[in-house]
Amino acid sequence: MRPAGKKAFIAYVMGGDPDLDMTREYILAMEGAGADIIEVGIPFSDPIAEGEVIQRANVRALASRTDIDGLFAMVRSLKGEVRAPILFMTYLNPVFRYGYARFFEGCEQCGVCGVIVPDMPFEEQGELLPFAEEHHVDVITLIAPTSRARIGRAAEGAVGFIYLVSSMGTTGARDSIRTDIGGIVSEIRRHTDIPVAVGFGIHNPSQAASLSELADGVIVGSAIVKLVEEHGRDAGGAIAEYIREMKKAME
Repeated sequence: MRPAGKKAFIAYVMGGDPDLDMTREYILAMEGAGADIIEVGIPFSDPIAEGEVIQRANVRALASRTDIDGLFAMVRSLKGEVRAPILFMTYLNPVFRYGYARFFEGCEQCGVCGVIVPDMPFEEQGELLPFAEEHHVDVITLIAPTSRARIGRAAEGAVGFIYLVSSMGTTGARDSIRTDIGGIVSEIRRHTDIPVAVGFGIHNPSQAASLSELADGVIVGSAIVKLVEEHGRDAGGAIAEYIREMKKAME
């Protein structure tokens, strides 16, 4: 998941916001700024885990008529230009409607190596795993602050990395994160040595620095999507500068 001895910065962008050509440019900017893993959101009309910033990005992406086939084509066009692993973040319904076998075959063909499905509990991943494993795609396990009683089972079955949700509620910048991240990470490491990345609410360098001391990486989404909302088609430079600042804080 990360270079040896370093902490991973995982950057999220909504696919198709404002359109797929610009998403491609933003991903290249992320790569150039040193993002270690890149998450691409698949727009959906009912993104229940998202706060207002990413909800609005979903609306913009759907208005640009972004669909899964278009996202596959866009990611495929990045082969040879992006070395960072690319993941999809999606909800189960779009994958179900597209067809599990067809979706994971498309992921393998375009080079997507993992998927994050926030509305699929760990206990129900078996619905996707046969298709994902056949096409060498990781289904990333999420662990939330309310998951303490089931951390062992979730951690032992995890692949790729564990997505540790920092706070209850939806995505979006938070002034402070009060969850006992260190305690949860310690519990996870009793069961697995798989990397743990913390997401939800992280948006400034001090948060990135403190949380990267406790975990193997940090995940940032809403703060980057906000830059797209503010700068539109000129957001690439702002995204790259932001990522460089966050990574410097994690060193």
